[in-house]
Amino acid sequence: MATYVNNVEWRGNHLGYTWCQNGVEMEFSAPPDLHGLPNVLTPEDAFIASSNTCYFMMVLWAAERFKLELESLECRAEGEVEEFIDRTSWFRKITLYPRIVARGKTEEYVRRALDMALKYSTINQSLKSEIVIQPEIIIR
Repeated sequence: MATYVNNVEWRGNHLGYTWCQNGVEMEFSAPPDLHGLPNVLTPEDAFIASSNTCYFMMVLWAAERFKLELESLECRAEGEVEEFIDRTSWFRKITLYPRIVARGKTEEYVRRALDMALKYSTINQSLKSEIVIQPEIIIR
């Protein structure tokens, strides 16, 4: 079973620093509208990016498995935050917008690969948020 490690350290005011086990290091803060600092990673950005990047990597895996001839692949992600009367909040929904250009297969075949990518996306399968896929598929 895999284990992943992350460390964080307070650097004063609303600034933190994080180290990931793969060697990535960076500053982070709360969003500016929540008394954080601009131009650094926020936990909200990291949360949405983890969903998007995991799905993206699994789309690449599925494309290989389904023998898709990819011309291009990109994916945008949006997270919808729901706030409650007591000022708590959560990401109610994450929508992923993959844009995939492929050759020689049908749109339905590509959709099956995208569905499989979501099924095997560890991050997205671990979230309680609703995950919605809104693909743009171009066949050439």
